[in-house]
Amino acid sequence: MSAPVAPPGWSRWLVPPAALSVHLSIGQAYAWSVFKPPLESALGLSGTQSALPFQLGIVMLGLSAAFGGTLVERHGPRWAMTVALVCFSSGFLLSALGAATSQYWLIVFGYGVVGGIGLGIGYISPVSTLIKWFPDRPGLATGIAIMGFGGGALIASPWSARMLDSFGQDHTGIALAFLVHGLTYAVFMSLGVLLIRVPRPRPAPAGAPDPAAPGSGDGIRVSARSAVRTPQFWCLWVVLCMNVTAGIGILEKAAPMITDFFATSSAPVTASAAAGFVALLSAANMAGRLGWSATSDLIGRKNVYRLYLGAGALMYLLIALFGGASKPVFVICTLVILSFYGGGFATIPAYLKDLFGTYQVGAIHGRLLTAWSTAGVLGPLIVNWLADREAAAGKEGPDLYALSLGIMIGLLVVGFLANELVRPVHPRHHLPAPAAPPSPKEATHGTD
Repeated sequence: MSAPVAPPGWSRWLVPPAALSVHLSIGQAYAWSVFKPPLESALGLSGTQSALPFQLGIVMLGLSAAFGGTLVERHGPRWAMTVALVCFSSGFLLSALGAATSQYWLIVFGYGVVGGIGLGIGYISPVSTLIKWFPDRPGLATGIAIMGFGGGALIASPWSARMLDSFGQDHTGIALAFLVHGLTYAVFMSLGVLLIRVPRPRPAPAGAPDPAAPGSGDGIRVSARSAVRTPQFWCLWVVLCMNVTAGIGILEKAAPMITDFFATSSAPVTASAAAGFVALLSAANMAGRLGWSATSDLIGRKNVYRLYLGAGALMYLLIALFGGASKPVFVICTLVILSFYGGGFATIPAYLKDLFGTYQVGAIHGRLLTAWSTAGVLGPLIVNWLADREAAAGKEGPDLYALSLGIMIGLLVVGFLANELVRPVHPRHHLPAPAAPPSPKEATHGTD
């Protein structure tokens, strides 16, 4: 199944909404923290255990993106979106069965493994197509679509909380909520499958960069096989892994974290306020994906990653020093961190395009997302395991997270240094430019 070629006159601005329908759906993953307290209560789980479906989902996202990137390039975005629809919705249906029967392993398998495959294939499905539609504004184009993944929780968080209030927070209510999610997302994602188109060959739009211009990326052709052998790929792998680890640790634990932080204050955070905090983080994640990726078109990818990693470390330091005494400081700093987190995801495809060209950028992007798999384990593990350990030692409030905040600062510094090491790819990794098609005369008479 391949996406049909756009007919003459087709507006390229119809492609981002197709991508958004998929990314807004799979972006539900960022609202997982809303399900953590009910699952812990209904099934007797620890915070580390209740994070497992989310962690495994992110692992499978990276692995399926890495192994499926070449297939997406080969079969096209419609095939990829269809696979994502089937896997993501099926994951919810399996999770609903697991919750109804109190079989937590089935939730882990359904949401984490099956749904995680849908996350990975769905995430990369529109990337190379968008870059081809918008060669003049690759950062903005990918930001528009990928902001949907960040914004998915803005819809899913209050929606999930409302369903749990209506259906109940026992295993039956959780099962019904999972069932509604699976069916609704199947319908919504089908809109993207029907709408997606690939561009027909045509001259570059007015204002597009000169393919021969240094740093444009359009005159560079590096295969995915060659890209993974370059130091640039692995520097970006470290950059993405560190940036994601720092953000995902907060995002996965968001609702319990803000509750714990101010549990001993005179104004503790209610469950509904915690769900609202998750939605706010989602909004920052979404805004960062569009705003910072568009900014990268103006100031350059390397400079914008300096901001993500350097200022991100500063935000974590402010939380560690002052967050427990001031809700505004805690909320503002976490919102900034999540905007950098989202911006990092949206900017990385354009960074790859600048370094490796558009030839197999989708496949290269898929391989790079193994950094997300690693971060999906590291971030929640650092925050949840250390918080559980500190709680067992009798600590409470901000003290539960003091050590994990320090670790995050160190990781962001490592990412900052890796970004400084990024240089243009050596020409020995470049493929030769494709041969020009034969002229009509050559095609008719051939050669002697």
